[in-house]
Amino acid sequence: MAEKHFKYVILGGGVAAGYAAREFAKHGINPGELAIISKEAVAPYERPALSKAYLFPQGAARLPGFHVCVGSGGERLLPEWYSEKGIELILSTEIVKADLNSKTLSSAAGATFTYDILIISTGSSVIRLSDFGVQGADSNNIFYLREIEDADNLVAAIQAKKDGKAVIVGGGYIGLELSAVLRMNNFDVTMVYPEPWCMPRLFTAGIAAFYEGYYANKGVKIIKGTVAVGFDSDAKGDVTAVKLKDGRVLDADIVVVGVGGRPLTTLFKGQIAEEKGGIKTDSFFETSVPGVYAVGDVATFPMKIYNDMRRVEHVDHARKSAEQAVKAIKASEEGKTLEEYDYLPYFYSRAFDLSWQFYGENVGDTVLFGDSDPASAKPHFGSYWIKDGKVVGAFLEGGSPDENKAIAKVARHQPAVANSEELAKEGLQFASKISSL
Repeated sequence: MAEKHFKYVILGGGVAAGYAAREFAKHGINPGELAIISKEAVAPYERPALSKAYLFPQGAARLPGFHVCVGSGGERLLPEWYSEKGIELILSTEIVKADLNSKTLSSAAGATFTYDILIISTGSSVIRLSDFGVQGADSNNIFYLREIEDADNLVAAIQAKKDGKAVIVGGGYIGLELSAVLRMNNFDVTMVYPEPWCMPRLFTAGIAAFYEGYYANKGVKIIKGTVAVGFDSDAKGDVTAVKLKDGRVLDADIVVVGVGGRPLTTLFKGQIAEEKGGIKTDSFFETSVPGVYAVGDVATFPMKIYNDMRRVEHVDHARKSAEQAVKAIKASEEGKTLEEYDYLPYFYSRAFDLSWQFYGENVGDTVLFGDSDPASAKPHFGSYWIKDGKVVGAFLEGGSPDENKAIAKVARHQPAVANSEELAKEGLQFASKISSL
């Protein structure tokens, strides 16, 4: 196969790739200079839709509806957009070897691609129960959600096993969002996770109590403090039951597993500096290898606000880091300077009629405020995290756009607080006051 050369190659076809392509187009590129190489069969799309609207029983989202950059209110980049801009979309192509020294990428099909500048946006892969040798973990109808093909397979199973029983393994993002959407599809849903409460990486016990109560009111059963240790299947190989470590056995027509991900950095092992499980970059997302950038899930970058190296797995950072890297590449070519990346951690989720946002760091003491009764018609509550006398993090459920902006401002400016009891009483008013300063 002939070798193809590009000035710029984006490796990976997820959210970051789409936002990087848009940034290149803004700055101006010549036709044929830029290629996106993706193992997926479709142009970059907004991945969060897969665990939400893609699985809705009515009015489900479908491509081309959620190609990037609609998730941030931008233009929708259809496959034709890339052709019009002279950007080559090389889809259904898995790169199996990367040689950063010779600037060469080799595909599973034997194609070779060379580049001048590389942006690594390979994202994460899901952690599978079969990785740990869990008995029966390869049975049919045990699903993981990462790519659109995974979502299509899950949709087909939801239709085939109509009104059946679903077991969700994991109590994080995927666990909470998939439990909600399967309940909306009229499945009998049980969530199983080993931790004492859901979403333990972010939620306090107080925040989690609301969501667990709300889900229970919606008919979702929750089993905490145990894990899946095996699966039973029928003669066709379809899963029929989930065996738990505590001895319980749960009937299941569908199982969805959400137990975390791993950044996809294997191609570059030993060729590039790594830190904290990711590829180490500077504030412009350039790696230890000049002309090679890493963005999104795979990048461990300087988080200026906390003076620390961090790796962030979230769509907001995928978008913003991709834009920063392209700006840096263009600034370097034009001999211009660029401000350092100054990211404020941001996470959000939507499930059922709920919608929460979090900004900053969840460290220190916490103050819960507002109405966190799971039975409330319109839940509206939040939490602040206080460290060294300053508010460093803020969470809000049911916030308006202005209220969400206000808590983001609090997390960014880290105002001092003298009395946590007063803060609990003030609640959201505190954020509104800070925001108006």
